[in-house]
Amino acid sequence: MWLSQALLLLILPGYSIATEITGPTTVNGSEWGSLTVQCAYGSGWETYLKWWCRGADWNGCNTLVKTNGSEQEVKKNRVSIRDNQKNRMFTVTMENLKRDDAGSYWCGIQRTGIDLGVNVQVTSKPDTQTPVPEWTTATASLAFTPVATQKTSSPLTRSLLSSTHFLFLFLLELPLLLGMLGAILWVNRPQRRS
Repeated sequence: MWLSQALLLLILPGYSIATEITGPTTVNGSEWGSLTVQCAYGSGWETYLKWWCRGADWNGCNTLVKTNGSEQEVKKNRVSIRDNQKNRMFTVTMENLKRDDAGSYWCGIQRTGIDLGVNVQVTSKPDTQTPVPEWTTATASLAFTPVATQKTSSPLTRSLLSSTHFLFLFLLELPLLLGMLGAILWVNRPQRRS
């Protein structure tokens, strides 16, 4: 029993780092308007590249925009991203929303091994009025929306099998643990009396 608990403790540290990025569970916007999503990250990730991708499947999502490691805004088509490294938060803005922009997106941090990410569901409700010119578009900022629309989702890592920690566990930590277990059992074995 204690062996399974020890193995669980060895595996869990690989997941604790996933909490280094947080974001809203759902974000609502209006057709022809703009939508702003803010994702926060922990200390130490300031200069890493941040990205925004679309797709229900983490491994197959399409990266729409990515920072360049600085605080400069990067814009691609109708999507922009800006990293505020002092406040450890990056902001993604989607402009001129369309109905088909609704779906599953990911806030992420690019790193060696497995990227960090958190899923964000975007909804776009239809606008019954005439499209608003881009220069007067309203922004729906998450920082000022009611708490009900700011549910925080739990972060995920991409693939456990490609995880550096997972490989480290099975290539080094597990044999070391089993060797220590064997040594303890050998030292504590019953002694024969002559």
